Amino acid sequence: MRVILASKSPRRRELLSKIYEDFEVASREVDESLPAGVDVPSGVRILAERKGAAVAKDESDALVISSDTLVELAGVPLGKPRDATEAREMLRSLSGNTHGVHTGVAVHYRGRLYSGTATTRVRFRELSDTEIDEYIATGEPMDKAGAYGIQGGAGKFVLGIEGDFDTVVGLSLTLLTELIKRAVSEGD
Repeated sequence: MRVILASKSPRRRELLSKIYEDFEVASREVDESLPAGVDVPSGVRILAERKGAAVAKDESDALVISSDTLVELAGVPLGKPRDATEAREMLRSLSGNTHGVHTGVAVHYRGRLYSGTATTRVRFRELSDTEIDEYIATGEPMDKAGAYGIQGGAGKFVLGIEGDFDTVVGLSLTLLTELIKRAVSEGD
């Protein structure tokens, strides 16, 4: 069975390699805006479905895996920052607070779609402006939802998590494994 990861993310590639040694990577540009009136957990699932569908339409016999992640603080979604100023605002808002990280996962296989959302709660300690500026200077926050990577330099900001660590990194292996089992059992 061919497996395709519909993502450019090196973090997702690394996570998927824990399940599959051999897989392809292919991604297509899609509209990544959240649908109007949809809550963040549903929105990331829809975005993951969209990303996977863009690849699956050309790969009907492959197992196509896609994902999308957003941080949510007090009902407000935090995507990737546009610039250092926005990254600073995001990190200041997360400082001393608990927030949700939602990762939507979709599996397309033989014309069928299997999807869901995993959520993990992350608690940050209070951050100083100097810590925030030093972290932003590394460039790491610029391509990550909520302006941080828990597996990188921002790991030192975290007081604790409730849920799956991989969800925060960007691909819940627990949810993905469940979806693959369903897809393969119903698709064969």
